[in-house]
Amino acid sequence: MTVRGFVCGLLLLTSTSTGADGQIDVCGTAPLNSRKAVTESRIVGGQDAAAGQWPWQAMLQIPGAGGPALCGGSLINSQWILSAAHCFKSTSTSNVVVSLGRITEQGSNPHQVSLSVSKIILHPNYDSSTNNNDLTLLKLASAVTFNDYIRPVCLAAAGSDFPGGTSSWVTGFGTLSSGGPLASTLQEVNIPIVSNTQCNSAYVGLTNQMICAGLTTGGLDSCQGDSGGPLVIKNSTRWVQAGVVSFGEGCAQPDSPGVYARVSEFQSWISSLVDGPTPGFVDFGRYSSLPSSNVPKGGVSATKAAVVLVVLPVFFSSFILS
Repeated sequence: MTVRGFVCGLLLLTSTSTGADGQIDVCGTAPLNSRKAVTESRIVGGQDAAAGQWPWQAMLQIPGAGGPALCGGSLINSQWILSAAHCFKSTSTSNVVVSLGRITEQGSNPHQVSLSVSKIILHPNYDSSTNNNDLTLLKLASAVTFNDYIRPVCLAAAGSDFPGGTSSWVTGFGTLSSGGPLASTLQEVNIPIVSNTQCNSAYVGLTNQMICAGLTTGGLDSCQGDSGGPLVIKNSTRWVQAGVVSFGEGCAQPDSPGVYARVSEFQSWISSLVDGPTPGFVDFGRYSSLPSSNVPKGGVSATKAAVVLVVLPVFFSSFILS
């Protein structure tokens, strides 16, 4: 996975009500994660992640005519995965495998759990010609047990605000360059959010259902095989998923940030479909005017959420690998 950029910044979190059956007590916590909310200046590109660093990361293997396709995803409760619609040519669950707790493609994965899928739900308004509404939910055949290496991420609630310059992290097993080799170890990269105003200069027709991240100079980005994976942002204690890897013009090109599904825009769709424990939704930054260099303060909400997303013309790359 190649990666695009970094800058400082995180905002205030506000607190709302919590569901008794929700996952708010565990979501977004990663006991083995040492990454900070703000960018570390030593990060200049993608690097290997450590086991347990991103415990919500999922690897999806999806059968296809030319062999299995590879996509990413995120665990949002004990039995549901959030990913991208363009990863799937059908809703058939046959031979779809989701791996959690996986860290390497070559060595040992002692904490890995691999599961089949009982249901795949594409967003009903997904448009394959434009990647509009590029979101999918997958229900695992059985629930997983949480531990330090497998646990859900929090999701950004409706109205959450992630200004340009906010520090984010993207993870995946995708290629290390456009058309290049797959990563042998889960990759992580620290990149800044790019405001929609600035991102509009790269992608005509960008909407509020999208969020961009990357460097104007290029060099850091998600790439093929990372599709559907999470873009997360940390408050003082929890990691919140703000985006789902969707598309971009090539990988790590100058003035071409990656485009992600803006998770906060899709609460109602997710909440109407996800059963079991309520995903932990965080009301992030709505009431904050802190500069991006400040670290956010606490509070989380557990509400159900929904997902819809809009993406752009077909000549851009979708980051699926097959």
